[in-house]
Amino acid sequence: MNKVRTLLLLLAAASLAGFAVAGHAQAPKPAVAKATFAGGCFWCMEPPYDKLPGVISTTSGYMGGTKKYPTYEEVSGGTTGHAEVVQVLYDPSKVSYDKLLEVFWVNVDPTVTDRQFCDHGTQYRTAIFAHTPEQRKAAEASKAAVEKSKPFKDAIVTPVVDAGDFWPAEDYHQDYYKKNPARYTYYRTGCGRDARLKELWGAKAGH
Repeated sequence: MNKVRTLLLLLAAASLAGFAVAGHAQAPKPAVAKATFAGGCFWCMEPPYDKLPGVISTTSGYMGGTKKYPTYEEVSGGTTGHAEVVQVLYDPSKVSYDKLLEVFWVNVDPTVTDRQFCDHGTQYRTAIFAHTPEQRKAAEASKAAVEKSKPFKDAIVTPVVDAGDFWPAEDYHQDYYKKNPARYTYYRTGCGRDARLKELWGAKAGH
């Protein structure tokens, strides 16, 4: 009797294990990929990605410098070598890296070095930080295509570089445009961002 009971328990356990495996196969967790872009003030780089279907989250932060755990005061002082960046987590089954690159270009002025709009300094430089060889290849191809099709004469100087350590910015910087909409709008308008983007990209600006 004990042998029969043991056999039944083993069969039940095996059946449950098979169900769990089958269930996992039918409902896998969606893949999440990561992309990082420097486009001047990180406050202004979150909105265009947040509204893009397939983007899971955006985080303002710092990349490209030498100091660990940099603060905003240190980065804004230009002493750490970091750039203000936005790191994008996205579902590649819903939005492609190429689409993220398209959004990047029309939200920056890629014709200037170490500044964006009213902000000057290496911390406000533009850059595409590639996390994989595939991203680097795609970014270089995107840059070459934009160089050929751009509606302005100036050369594109935005570099494609390897991603390094990412340091999230302080909490008060995250979703700043949502937390402080009036101040955000005043800064963005006063800095001349939208006016310059329209001058460069026309109807595509900011999309």
